[in-house]
Amino acid sequence: MSPETISRIIRAYFAAIRAMDVEAWVATFAPDAVSYDPVDAPPTAGHDALRQFFTAIVSTFDKVSITEDQIFIAGNSAAVKWTGQGTGKNGRKVKFEGIDIFELNEAGLIQTIRAYWNPGEVIMQLQD
Repeated sequence: MSPETISRIIRAYFAAIRAMDVEAWVATFAPDAVSYDPVDAPPTAGHDALRQFFTAIVSTFDKVSITEDQIFIAGNSAAVKWTGQGTGKNGRKVKFEGIDIFELNEAGLIQTIRAYWNPGEVIMQLQD
């Protein structure tokens, strides 16, 4: 798979987050994809579970934006350093960052994602 294809799907993934578009986000994943977000949480597998996961995030925020700062591609995988910010439904601002490791399948869809970040930091910022 070309680096351009990998870059395109990763950028679509992050664009869907910024748009808070659940269906566009789910469409970047293979039907049997597995997400470890964050890595120490139980895995989320398949489109229905991914849809529920992202819907829960969208329901917590008026706005959430994650920007891909750097993308490092190797084979059919990529590591992405990202920065996030948002505004909770309660009006509180949050800032956070992390690294996602993507594995894409031959169809050019996300097969596995491992997200390294600390959701506890976000929860604390929403509560302050």
